[in-house]
Amino acid sequence: MKKCSVFEYLYRDASNYKSWGTLVLRGAATASDLEVLKSKFESGEFFIAEQLGIPTLYAELWEFSNGPSIDDHAWHCFYKLRPATDEDITEPVFGAVKNFISKISAVKEWTPELSPHWNI
Repeated sequence: MKKCSVFEYLYRDASNYKSWGTLVLRGAATASDLEVLKSKFESGEFFIAEQLGIPTLYAELWEFSNGPSIDDHAWHCFYKLRPATDEDITEPVFGAVKNFISKISAVKEWTPELSPHWNI
């Protein structure tokens, strides 16, 4: 099996409730890729999921709050970029790690208005 990487991220609302997500990416991520992520994300970790075209993680928390609340905001949080395990590779592959890093590199400014929570 070809090498894959996993991008781990989360959504943490203002009450610190968390919802976790992962993307399996084709290819081995490098230390340089990790540095690109940290340099492009707001404060080294925050990003707008909608801007990257990745699944948002808000809805999992809505089950407990009956929909969006004043604790919601637009930002998701980067957690880790790591090599994939055999168990990870059972998940669908989102795309190539190089393409994902390129998409993040192309962001000039994060756009919270793309999120349904930008003005809550």
